[in-house]
Amino acid sequence: MDRHGGRAGSPGASWREEFSGLDQRLLVELQERFPLAVAPFRELGARLGTGERDVIARVAALRDFGVLRHISAIFDGEALGYSTCLVAMRVPEDRLAAAVEAVNAHPGVSHNYRREHAFNLWFTIAAPPGSDIDAHIRALHALAGAESTRQLPALRRFKIGVSLDLSGKRAMDHRSAPRHTGGAHGAAHEPLTQRDIDIIRAVQGDLPLRAHPFADAARALGMTEEDLVDALRDLRQRGGLRRIAGILRHREAGFGANGMVVWDVPDDRIRSVGEAMAGYTAISHCYERPRYDDWPYNLFTMIHARSTEECEAFVAQLAQAHALHDHAVLYSTQEYKKVRPVYFTPEIADWERRHVPATASRA
Repeated sequence: MDRHGGRAGSPGASWREEFSGLDQRLLVELQERFPLAVAPFRELGARLGTGERDVIARVAALRDFGVLRHISAIFDGEALGYSTCLVAMRVPEDRLAAAVEAVNAHPGVSHNYRREHAFNLWFTIAAPPGSDIDAHIRALHALAGAESTRQLPALRRFKIGVSLDLSGKRAMDHRSAPRHTGGAHGAAHEPLTQRDIDIIRAVQGDLPLRAHPFADAARALGMTEEDLVDALRDLRQRGGLRRIAGILRHREAGFGANGMVVWDVPDDRIRSVGEAMAGYTAISHCYERPRYDDWPYNLFTMIHARSTEECEAFVAQLAQAHALHDHAVLYSTQEYKKVRPVYFTPEIADWERRHVPATASRA
């Protein structure tokens, strides 16, 4: 097996050299149209013209090779009552390793990257209902020894939805209807019931690769599989569950240039430009975020390209098409942490008791 957990005897091989066109179609279905059903792999097999057991075996092989990270439920943290924020830190090089360790130790930090910018450490953090996320970020500022820390919450969500082009045939400026749009900072959401919370706790791990992947969770909850799936569909309808999907490892899938492109958009154009950017399939995330004196950018777009040349050419095309003159491309150069957010568990409260009262200071 290779360093990504791939098949023995294939060191350095790309997944395309190891897998068939059917696997490529399967990865598209896993990303974009995973069925919320009692027997989802049977439905996938019917779509792809193969059997349930074959689909499960192929998914397991793609996961073991490393191109597929996992299949899991993707929840909307804010709809669950959590406070969420993107945070940028400027950390001296001689402090960076210690800062990474401090940030990664926070249970609510799900993503943490080094990026090419003076603000060199970027992470996402979530805090549960009743917790003060600002106090958590101030505590991390102190623990990390950061020179500057900027909170960049989503003021408006224009798009979130990764759709990597595994065929290599789709143009970078291809357009499609964006998914998961319209979220706004501080928007009201329907309160969760205790039953909702129990269901979220039961299904938020990796989806088991078996014919009836919800069976164990349903049994633990004292529900039938059908009732559990119906409850998840209801949670999706109410906004708490975005979808169940396969998450790919971008680099292993062939997307080596992962650029967070930030734009200085005139305030009176932010909505129109954000909606236009969201229509590009190659843009997976598009948010309005606040400006600061040392951070002039208010529109964030995430682009996954096969090369820096492809990414830079697309950025130049976007700048010209939308008359945007000031932007920056922040490539991720190191992934320090990338895990699923985990909701309604005690770890964040434990971290808060240990760190917030003693170390919180104004960033």
